[in-house]
Amino acid sequence: MSSTKQKLFLSLSAEAQRCLICSEMRDKTAVLSELNGSLDPRVLFIAEAPGRQGADRTRRPFWGDKSGENFQVLLDSIGLRREEIFITNAVLCSPRKPNGANRNPKKSEIKNCANFLRRTIDLIDPKIIATLGAVSLEALKLLENHSFFVRSHAGKIVSWNSKILVPLYHPSPQVIASHRRMDQQLKDYAALGEAISNLEAAARMKFDR
Repeated sequence: MSSTKQKLFLSLSAEAQRCLICSEMRDKTAVLSELNGSLDPRVLFIAEAPGRQGADRTRRPFWGDKSGENFQVLLDSIGLRREEIFITNAVLCSPRKPNGANRNPKKSEIKNCANFLRRTIDLIDPKIIATLGAVSLEALKLLENHSFFVRSHAGKIVSWNSKILVPLYHPSPQVIASHRRMDQQLKDYAALGEAISNLEAAARMKFDR
């Protein structure tokens, strides 16, 4: 990783952490820092928003709550280590209900954060992107339109904006209980593992020529 890339990322992170655009989240701080992962990742994951008990508390995406535990199981199933990935969110701050509970991000909040998402993707320039949930997949439309839906494209290897895209379900306990069981999500991650293997095998063949 170049020092220039790291400096640009630190500048972007600082800008995101100063952002006060979303009126309901001005008391929150964007979760974007070196704790998000490698700037030269094998996969860039895009989730929905930092959770109250997870990233908003620990400052590290998918860390410290049950969603993070489930995510770790799914990563382990394809031998993907945390040091080899980068995780960001469609919305960088933690959206809350008046009682403090997590809530879904509003469309306006996703739109407000789209510039940070675009710049993060442009800076990291990953070969493979995996979205986690419908919100993050929909957020990509603000950057480059697509016709993918998590219900019909989960676990499929598709192309988006000249990159490999693998839509996945969110690993939250609620999603696993009601929408996509863990055994199904494990199969989805096997497709992600296949995409990684195919890409890296092609790169080795090109290098060996």
